[in-house]
Amino acid sequence: MKMLWKLTKEASRYKVLYIFAIISTLCLTAVNLAAPKVLSTMTGVVEKGMVEESLKVIIRLTLLLLALYLFRVVFRFLSNYLAHKAAWYLVGDLRSRMYDKLQSLDLGFFHDKQTGDLMSRVVNDTRDFELLYAHMIPEMITNLVTFAGVLIILLVINWRLALITCCPIPLILFSGVIFAKKVRPFFKASQKCMGELNAKLQDNLSGLHEIQSFGQEELESGQVKEKNFEQVRAMLRALRASAVFHPCVEFLSSVGTVLVVFFGGLLAYRGQLSVEDIVAFVLYLSLFYAPVSGLANLLENLQQSLAGAERVTLILDTPSAIQDAEDAVELKDVKGSIAFEHVSFHYGNKIPVLKDISFSCKPGMMVALVGPTGVGKTTMTQLLSRFYDPVEGTIRIDGTDIRKATLQSLRRNISPVLQDTFLFNGTIAENIGYAKPDATQEEIEAAAKAANIHDDIMHMPEQYDTKVGERGLRLSGGQKQRVAIARAILRQSPIIILDEATASVDVETERQIQKAISSLTGNRTIIAIAHRLSTIQNADLILVIHEGEIVERGTHKELMGEKGFYYRLQQAQLSQ
Repeated sequence: MKMLWKLTKEASRYKVLYIFAIISTLCLTAVNLAAPKVLSTMTGVVEKGMVEESLKVIIRLTLLLLALYLFRVVFRFLSNYLAHKAAWYLVGDLRSRMYDKLQSLDLGFFHDKQTGDLMSRVVNDTRDFELLYAHMIPEMITNLVTFAGVLIILLVINWRLALITCCPIPLILFSGVIFAKKVRPFFKASQKCMGELNAKLQDNLSGLHEIQSFGQEELESGQVKEKNFEQVRAMLRALRASAVFHPCVEFLSSVGTVLVVFFGGLLAYRGQLSVEDIVAFVLYLSLFYAPVSGLANLLENLQQSLAGAERVTLILDTPSAIQDAEDAVELKDVKGSIAFEHVSFHYGNKIPVLKDISFSCKPGMMVALVGPTGVGKTTMTQLLSRFYDPVEGTIRIDGTDIRKATLQSLRRNISPVLQDTFLFNGTIAENIGYAKPDATQEEIEAAAKAANIHDDIMHMPEQYDTKVGERGLRLSGGQKQRVAIARAILRQSPIIILDEATASVDVETERQIQKAISSLTGNRTIIAIAHRLSTIQNADLILVIHEGEIVERGTHKELMGEKGFYYRLQQAQLSQ
């Protein structure tokens, strides 16, 4: 009931559409209830003998019946269309909310999540809301009103026979409760399996090059097949329960009909029930048991909808660990000074990644982070952009604790160039201009020239309108890297993060990129992560990180003179 109440609040923004849909549904139910009465009245007229006046009554009743059927068409259309319109708008809203929510969650949330499963929740599970609001709720209202209306009419016709008609109802309701409890976990498991299948497909399609390169097509095909049939088996378990429940409901409904026919015939034999009332009772009987028989489908659809709704609301109710503070301020006119004050950090496994990190740099300085893989260098840059918050300590930009700044203004002042470059499936111009949507073509080209990618672009068939493909598949690693650098340059943020920005380029291109980076120093603060120590020799401050701690700091010349950890790293690279 809590889930249903929450879902009802979600749909309240489309209450006008639902109100008109419900009114149309009630009118449709009224028409359905009136039609058998007209038919039974016509039977009564015929039973009493046909005279001229009787023919006039038959004609009037026929016209009335025709009008009722026409109204039924109109009200059914309004009921169905308005309910579907409201439901699909709700699905669209939920999908947008799901995406916005996922976009707002901290990176820690995604550590144990699969992209394909999240996509399944956004696309597939939200679709179940349409089933709930466009089909189930209108049908439930129709069934309840029809059941109550028919029961009242039957009680008026003959209360004894009406009570006999109700005998199977408790058994049907009891079996429905048992069915609902049994089948819902199966639907939930099916949707979970569907999410895992989507995740596997997304993973494999992204890694198709590796699959073919290592000849693992047969292995991956088997794994996809297994995921596929896990979902099939889970759905079949749910359908098996349904296959038992549906015939049981039909049988119990049929028992009620048998009882009515038997006792109705007995009452007619005794002269306690007229032919007109028997015809009316039989006609209304189909209306009476239709909602009861439909209970099986409603319960099945309800469990399927709620299973999907649980997966949707689980995301929507997830709090983000990274949020704006209540007193958050906008970072304006950022100069670019950065200070780490006794910063420590660990992920969910509690294993320390950074330990008591402290350093500061003035605006326009270039700070290089060096050290072996996995010592926390990238984590430091992610803390600066506040993708995570420190466990201990404070990070400041221009003296302001970044936890007191709005996320939007903080990240607006930082431009990253990551080692694993991501490009959107658009043109080169669109990817460079992504950092500044209102940038002119001249600004885009100037940024490309600064990143030494302009000449490459001009040699492409469509130049800046060249499509890069999914994740930049049509570009080389070095070209993707330089497009990302151009994107960061175009944004003109006071702080630039270079995470192995020259890792995928040749020596000559690296030299050109270094010139572009050098031109930024002095008016941009640069945090550079580098394994190639030759790329950061001109840095104003080099921090040597080892096992999450700063073990050495200074300029290239100073560190070489100390002949410590940095010196050994340098010598090791020179000997390669």
